[in-house]
Order: sequence, then structure tokens, then C-alpha cells
Amino acid sequence: MDVGILFDLRNPDAWHRPWADHYARSLEFCEEADRRGAAGVWFTEHHLFEDGYLPSPLTFAAAAAARTRRVRIGTAVVLPNLHKPAQLAEDAAVVDLISGGRLELGMGAGYRVPEYRLFDAEFDGRFSRIERNIREIRRLWEERGVTPGPIQRPVPLWGGFYGPRGARIAGRLGIGHLHISHELFDVYRAGLAEGGHDPESARVSDLLPVILADDPEAAWPRVAPHLAHQMNTYRQGSVEGTGHASPPMLTADQFPDRPGEDGSWATLEILTPEDAAVRIHERTKGLPVKHLIFWSSIAGMPDDLVARNIELISERLPVLLAELSGTAAEPSGTGPVLPGTPQDGSPR
Repeated sequence: MDVGILFDLRNPDAWHRPWADHYARSLEFCEEADRRGAAGVWFTEHHLFEDGYLPSPLTFAAAAAARTRRVRIGTAVVLPNLHKPAQLAEDAAVVDLISGGRLELGMGAGYRVPEYRLFDAEFDGRFSRIERNIREIRRLWEERGVTPGPIQRPVPLWGGFYGPRGARIAGRLGIGHLHISHELFDVYRAGLAEGGHDPESARVSDLLPVILADDPEAAWPRVAPHLAHQMNTYRQGSVEGTGHASPPMLTADQFPDRPGEDGSWATLEILTPEDAAVRIHERTKGLPVKHLIFWSSIAGMPDDLVARNIELISERLPVLLAELSGTAAEPSGTGPVLPGTPQDGSPR
């Protein structure tokens, strides 16, 4: 299982820093993850969030690709229904070229009505539309309908879906399912068979609600206000434009930091690497997991926590996971290396 780090670039008013500084610091964190041996950096798309949630993940991914040498460059997720298929195929191909063939393209349907209105897109029928759009992006690459095309043939594609309808779509398309769920895995495999794909080709990945820290009890009160902001904006965004009443605002003391009785993830868990490895091993047992993705930051949380989180995810967690699975951890910094890059991992 590879470990990667997701950036959403949130910059809330309560902890705001100048936007150029915030973007520059985030790129430095991407470089740090690459240097320390993380397997991927991932970016995600939303629009019209007051905290500036990243609206253009492929643009930022291109910048990160130019500043890194080994990490996979992923989206978790980009929203094809808000873009023309040809535009998305071109933009993604450029990222793959800049990165030297490191792109992982995760795509999702989105859930916010205002975003669809912003792009004059129809919200109803979005799942059937995303299936068509993904097929068209792949066709454009396979038939050289856009130029230049990506280096990778094929580019690894992922469907970021959290329900059975989306799991079946990912299967029919023969792409990875960007959700780790024992309950939906059989639905995904059934979709693979329905689409004429080998069910044994199934692969899953996911964004896990986990932050790593040396002292989780000390970190929790520092992170909780940021989590409250993040969850309130998600909850508010889910009803905007629908006519439904806004949900009540949550406060920092309303989030459990322990899993449910069934072992499911809490809203966020702050764990030591040792505890996280055990939890992940238990939750992923029996599934063909490719990428584990972790938040770099929760809505502008303090930089010292972000830096230590990235360090523990990149360096300590892979070793612990390998020990639990009985496999040898790969050396840090494995993967494609661009021409002219020092082979010993030293800085450019």
C-alpha cells in the first residue's frame, strides 16, 4: 500500500495567510513529502467555498509536478461534469507530461448545486453524465483526439464514489474505486464483470480521516477548531441551492476522536503511527488497496502539526504497515525519476 498526502488549500479567515504565501508554503510541503519518501501528493476540487478550497487541482498539480521528482501526482477528485471532456483530457495530459508520467486521475460527480450552476451544468443525472465523460476522456487519449497525449498509456483512472451506484460505475468503466469499503467491494467487482473486465483487476484507494501526531491528546484541542470549520462548510455546502434548511453549526467539542463500535472511522482520528498502522491493517484486510491518502492539513491547522504529520506519514507509517503485512517496505523515493535528477535523492 502506497501512502500519499492530500492538499485542499483551505485558508479560513480565522487563520488566514496571504494567498501567495499559502500557495508557496503548500508547494514546499509537497516538496517535503517527495523528499521524505511519500508515494503521492493529491489535490481536490471544489468551488465557491469562502475559505478558498482549491478550485483548479490540475493547475496546482502541474506546479507540484514541476517541483517534485518521485511522488505520484493525483486528483482526489476532479469533477469532469464541470469541464469539457477535451479540456480535461488536455489539462491532465499536460500534468502527466510535466511529471514524467506520474499522474493518477481521480474523478467524482460532486455534490454541490452551486458548483453546477456556476458552470451552467445540469445537476440532475450527474452520475450517468460522469460515466459518459470518463469514457470520452479515455477515448480522446486512446484515439489521439487531443495532442499532445499523456506519457502513460493508460493513465491510471479512479472513480471517487461513496455509494453503490458509483461503485458499479467504476467497475463498469474498469477503473479503480477511490473508496475503501468492504460493503461496496462486491458491488464494484460486479460492475467490473458487467463491463467485461476481470474482477481480479479490482483495485481500491481512499482518503482516510487520519492525522498523525506524536502526542494525539495534545494535538486534538489544537486541531478541533479547524475540524469544526471544515465540517461546517461541508454540511452547509451540501444544502446550498437545494431549498433545505441549513444544518446547525458544530463546535469543536462535538467530534468524537474514537472509532464507532463497529470499528468504522470517526470524523477524524488523530493517532500515533503505531496505532494508525494497526487500524489501517484491520480496516483494509482482504482488499486490494493501492493508495492510502491522508489529509496534509485540516482547514489551516498549525504548520508545526502539518510538517510533523507529513513526516510521520512519509517515513514512519510505511515501515509499520509493511511489518504488519509481512512485506518489506520499499526504499523511500521509489518511482519514476526525471532525467537529470540526482539518484541519491539529494536536492536539485
